[in-house]
Amino acid sequence: MSPPPSTQDPLKACVRKSLQQYLKDLQGQEPGNMYDMLLRAVEQPLLHLVMEQTRYNQSKAAQWLGLNRNTLRKKLIEHGLLDAPGKSK
Repeated sequence: MSPPPSTQDPLKACVRKSLQQYLKDLQGQEPGNMYDMLLRAVEQPLLHLVMEQTRYNQSKAAQWLGLNRNTLRKKLIEHGLLDAPGKSK
């Protein structure tokens, strides 16, 4: 039998604890669209942090994340971390 998530992987344990609290806060109501909600909640801070750490070098950030550079650009635009082409600030 494998060890509990908290001793196995602190990040997984943190996510699990947050999700348990989310479900508790719903007070019995059924959640909807949890998968997309969680991905968006994790993806935005991940992208922001990686962009900061790579000094906004998209090629390096894409490499760190294991993404194609065009995919990274699309995700940065989706999360409001980069202006869309042809759009001015």
